[in-house]
Amino acid sequence: MYLDRNISQYIIHEEASLLEALVKLDDRKGRILVVVRTQNFVSGVITNGDILRWLIANKEPNLNTPIMNVANSAFIQANAEETDDEIGRLLEKVAFVPIIDSKGHLTAVARRETPAEGIYIGDIAVGNANPCFVIAEIGNNHNGDIDVAKHLVDECVRVGADCAKFQMRNLDELYINKGDANDISENLGSQYTLDLLSRFQLTNEQLIEVFDYCKSKGIIPLCTPWDLSSLGALEEYGMLAYKVASADFTNHELIGAIAATGKPLICSTGMSSQVEIEKTVEFLSKIGARFILLHCNSTYPAPLQDINLKYLSLMKEKFKTIVGYSGHERGINVSIAAAALGAKVIERHITIDRSMEGNDHKASLLPGEFHEMIKGIREVEESLGSAGDRVLSQGEIMNRVNLAKSIVAKSPIEKGVNISREMVEIKSPGKGLQPIYLDKLIGSKAKKDFKEGDFFYPSDISDDRTEARDYNFKQPWGIPVRYHDYGDLVSATNPDFVEFHLSYKDLEIDMSQYFDKKMPFGFVVHCPELFANDHTLDLTSLDVEYRNRSIKELKRVIEVTKELNQYFNQNTKPMIVTNVGGFTDNGFLNADERKKRYEILIESMAQIDTSDVEILPQTMPPFPWHFGGQQFHNLFVDPDEISDFCEKNNYRICLDTSHSKLACAHYGYSFYEFLEKTARYSAHNHIADSEGTGGEGLQIGTGEVDFPMMADQLNIHSPNSWFIPEIWQGHENNGEGFWIALEKLEKHFRS
Repeated sequence: MYLDRNISQYIIHEEASLLEALVKLDDRKGRILVVVRTQNFVSGVITNGDILRWLIANKEPNLNTPIMNVANSAFIQANAEETDDEIGRLLEKVAFVPIIDSKGHLTAVARRETPAEGIYIGDIAVGNANPCFVIAEIGNNHNGDIDVAKHLVDECVRVGADCAKFQMRNLDELYINKGDANDISENLGSQYTLDLLSRFQLTNEQLIEVFDYCKSKGIIPLCTPWDLSSLGALEEYGMLAYKVASADFTNHELIGAIAATGKPLICSTGMSSQVEIEKTVEFLSKIGARFILLHCNSTYPAPLQDINLKYLSLMKEKFKTIVGYSGHERGINVSIAAAALGAKVIERHITIDRSMEGNDHKASLLPGEFHEMIKGIREVEESLGSAGDRVLSQGEIMNRVNLAKSIVAKSPIEKGVNISREMVEIKSPGKGLQPIYLDKLIGSKAKKDFKEGDFFYPSDISDDRTEARDYNFKQPWGIPVRYHDYGDLVSATNPDFVEFHLSYKDLEIDMSQYFDKKMPFGFVVHCPELFANDHTLDLTSLDVEYRNRSIKELKRVIEVTKELNQYFNQNTKPMIVTNVGGFTDNGFLNADERKKRYEILIESMAQIDTSDVEILPQTMPPFPWHFGGQQFHNLFVDPDEISDFCEKNNYRICLDTSHSKLACAHYGYSFYEFLEKTARYSAHNHIADSEGTGGEGLQIGTGEVDFPMMADQLNIHSPNSWFIPEIWQGHENNGEGFWIALEKLEKHFRS
């Protein structure tokens, strides 16, 4: 049983609406809410189940309904005087039990398990769904010099730590000999420690000055109180959370006093046996403490063979709480491995010189090492993914198309004929049906006529096949095409325009072989990203020669666009969608560097004659896929920067919904707000679904994009913008991916 006295997270007031309850329940991951009025007097409880039952009973539900109309007033509760065993028996029936005092006020919530979903330290959420909270333990490595302490804080900020941690002791209260470093009766180890502490401690006033310095630098200060008077001083200051040293993990009096503050505890378990850890966890749970357990070996430096990092998994499973690792070993590899094993807090000592006096220095990391450790932790976190079924990444999908094999027709096959093994063969590339499905294909009836060399596709072995038809949309709509397939695709439907996705080879061909008359619709050009000799277009490159090559290539695309214009019925300037560049190979640019790149872009565009065309910079994902692999993208990713650029320079954009949703997922932006800020500048939209931070160009409805919301935003802010379904490999199988997308989009944008 876990008794949670942090009741604010459970409370919702009577006057709240059902909608507000739904939002808070979503934030609480579907947990219970306790409905209260003045002074936390309990009126009822509400869960997802209560809401579902109410919705079923009300044919026309109103989300503005007062919450008390939905809440359960006949709920299981416990009196504050009831024993743990009595409350435990109630928890056999329900997952949560409100604890109410004799006057009806909520005092705590009992739950079956210790919470592992998250604890907030300041504005940072620490939990199983969050990145590692990295503590840089300065401790006494300032050696009593406040300037060194502040310098170490600066280093903590520079290396990317979330927190700078110190220690506060009242030696007179803490030690039996009042902290006398000259007490000859002390053993050698205690004498050495007392000598260091007596010489190297900062005063409480100096520590508070350093805490304030941390805040001024944007890093959280934390501190370990070694005694009750130090706790009092830190509580008076307003410390956000407390670290409990390994030496005090069995000191329930001090731990109880720290827990009574209501602040989170981060507890190192070094020097404690399994039995002692279990007893302290039981104690912390009973008193309703919010705590995190750190696996720790309290030797300095710790021998690798003594660390037993696998204990992290046992700790997480047994105690059902957030776990972390406090390391004292040499190097950074063990700490990075701890993150891979599920540690959500990593604590390491930091120093500016390991040769300084004091045993902590020897087990500390230098700033450069600390930076590399954090970099490694973040890379591991990014690589962990989920424990679900394996799915192909975007890069793998691209490489499978290029490198894998498909089932193709070895000879012509008429519709309705039973397909035999002799009629098909396995050939590259891998854009069609994978060879693993050969047995399912053999013996089936051909669903259409096949020419020699035609690819088979998944719809050829299923009953689900979408054919092209005429579509009806409010906005001008089109489809992506290449020169060689545009005729077949447009003859199957009724687009307002086509968007030519050019390769650099397309710039060299004689287009008259594909056009013999003026087409009764418009066109857009998508500028190639890759040009000959592995040149990826970048109009913002710091390399002048590289940038000039990019400018030259864009000028070629403009000339081709002007030549294309004679074949299409278009009254406006042709639009050219362009990834303007701004990518990097080894990490993202900072705000000042991005600002400089935007300035270079304007300088580049000033050298290009755009009087007959309109260049539309495309919104980009944070991790774009070029043919050389994944990179980091910096421009036209942030919504404020996009709107600022368009406003100042009178530009419009191509809004790629998949790219921009990926950016929102990576940076934590609201996709609603992203669209609200940028859609008004969009002349043209690429519409597709996305997943996570790397799954782009997905079929509509298969990812994470909220299409009804997105359609509303686009209808409001860019009602006249053009759009295409930008589905990866949508052109295959006679455009089947586009037809599926248009079927799904029609209900959102239908006129």
